[in-house]
Amino acid sequence: MLILDGKLLSHEIKTEIAKTVASQIDAGKNAPHLAVVLVGNDGASLTYVESIKRNTIEVGILCSVYQFLDSISEKELLAAIDFINQDDEIHGCIVQLPLPRHIDKQKVIQKIDPEKDVDCFHPENLGKLVLGEEAFLPATPHAVMELLKRYEVETSGKNCVVVGRSNIVGKPLALLLAQNNVHADATVTICHSKTQNLKEVCSQADILLVAIGKPEFITAEYVKKDAVVIDIGIHRVEDKTSEKGYKICGDVKYDEVSQKCKAITPVPGGVGSVTMACLLKNTLKAYLPKIK
Repeated sequence: MLILDGKLLSHEIKTEIAKTVASQIDAGKNAPHLAVVLVGNDGASLTYVESIKRNTIEVGILCSVYQFLDSISEKELLAAIDFINQDDEIHGCIVQLPLPRHIDKQKVIQKIDPEKDVDCFHPENLGKLVLGEEAFLPATPHAVMELLKRYEVETSGKNCVVVGRSNIVGKPLALLLAQNNVHADATVTICHSKTQNLKEVCSQADILLVAIGKPEFITAEYVKKDAVVIDIGIHRVEDKTSEKGYKICGDVKYDEVSQKCKAITPVPGGVGSVTMACLLKNTLKAYLPKIK
């Protein structure tokens, strides 16, 4: 059984990015610059933004955090994003979600310049993804595709089942798997909470990709022998046997499923590790056409 090591792959991708950034700086160019917009003091958002800052430092990308009180008006927030859009020295912009209830998330997302939308939330970039055109890729689906490609998991003609239909993971991942290229060309089924005979559908998958948001939901019964299993979920659940009082797990019951499948991503250390590297990769992609 092969473990698809996301930590190792993340290091590989970040090393590639760092080399490219260093070569540009050595040539007298400015470094890539990522702007992060953060509203309020949500604990998970603060932790994620700190992780972004650490990772950008590793690869030589500048990171500016625009943090606002959760009382900021929608008009003020849109003006701040417009300011970022107009700054030619900022190459990528992400708005950390969730936003306060009084702010229309879609208005904010649509305000981001599509050429700086490294999270790939803007409708223009999502439309390009649907059409198979060159565009930024959403970080988590991008991470999954990098894992499949770099570990040489054959996707062409394979039966791929995606469990989860979110706009951030499930839908774009299904689109990427179905695209007409050498690292995709799969036959894709999307499952969700209303899918009948879910266990039967999953058990027919050559590649099972799980983003259902339920801790250890997928057991060995859902998995075909020698399938490839990509676990995209991550949860902190109570574990009284642990010193910390909790454990980190995914949507897949790893101990069971790993005995039956051909390859699997661990949690932690799988897809999540590569997701950040793909966000950095998008920032570099936004930067390269604009350097002078």
